[in-house]
Amino acid sequence: MNCLLDGTIPPSSGLSSSSALVCCAGLVTLRANGKTLSKVELAEICTKSERYIGTEGGGMDQSISFLAEEGAAKLIKFSPLRATDVRLPSGAAFVIANSCVEMNKAATSHYNIRVMECRLATKLLSKSKGLDWEKMLRLHDVQTKLGVSLEEMLTIVEEVLHPEPYSAEEICKCLGISLEELRSQILSQNTQDVSTFKLYQRAKHVYSEAARVLEFKKICSEAPANALQLLGELMNQSYISCREMYECSCPELDRLVDICLQFGAIGSRLTGAGWGGCTVSMVPTDKLNAFLEDVRKAYYQSDVQRLALEKNSLFATKPGRGALVFVEA
Repeated sequence: MNCLLDGTIPPSSGLSSSSALVCCAGLVTLRANGKTLSKVELAEICTKSERYIGTEGGGMDQSISFLAEEGAAKLIKFSPLRATDVRLPSGAAFVIANSCVEMNKAATSHYNIRVMECRLATKLLSKSKGLDWEKMLRLHDVQTKLGVSLEEMLTIVEEVLHPEPYSAEEICKCLGISLEELRSQILSQNTQDVSTFKLYQRAKHVYSEAARVLEFKKICSEAPANALQLLGELMNQSYISCREMYECSCPELDRLVDICLQFGAIGSRLTGAGWGGCTVSMVPTDKLNAFLEDVRKAYYQSDVQRLALEKNSLFATKPGRGALVFVEA
């Protein structure tokens, strides 16, 4: 295979450029070899293959890369992988704005530390409820096994976990394992030397964010008169939780979100892994042109480096189709 690669997605910007490359490679490899797989199978294979670079990622990016459909957002669920259409209300556009701060997930440990903190919170919550904690990996697994709502899980987090950071020694004591077992059996390669873990904050963020996703879908389905306002409030709550509970924001993202809200966004939050990358803002369509111009002046034209990247950094978007192969007739 000889491949020529081109693209317009800014790298390390939280817009799934690495997953887009992996999904493209998977699709092209299948085509070149005359093989076929379903979109779901392909998404699952691409999700697993991306972990070989050492990033403990989920499967959202790969799934939407294949399952996306024009004009609809998607509610994605796993085990098994499935996607449900979510019809977004009219009257608003979603605007992407790049903070121009790059964060390479594969080259840093920030992302994997959060994954490990969620995994450790899973194990402590599981053990406190008499579940087989050694087999539990995800916070969702605890909820499923207990058969409770997300709101009930938030109450359990309050009861079981403390807001102060956990030391590795305290985690070992809670689980009844040695430090060596913690490192060899639970922690990933690039989180071996982490000494403290914020389990309460990460679990609270994950369960509250999952509840916001379901509430977002509910509002879109019911379409009340104030739907845009309600959706904007959920986006803003999400950003505050990302910043304060998951701690995956950065000063530039904070500034950009503030600017977007100042110039008319109904809601604004970071998108992608965080620590840089992009914001996504919901903007009334009748204010879109003025919004783009105001954000351009306030964030990009005030900085020489950002100004150079402006062309691919600020744009309105809408749901489009997933990955396709174009073949000459």
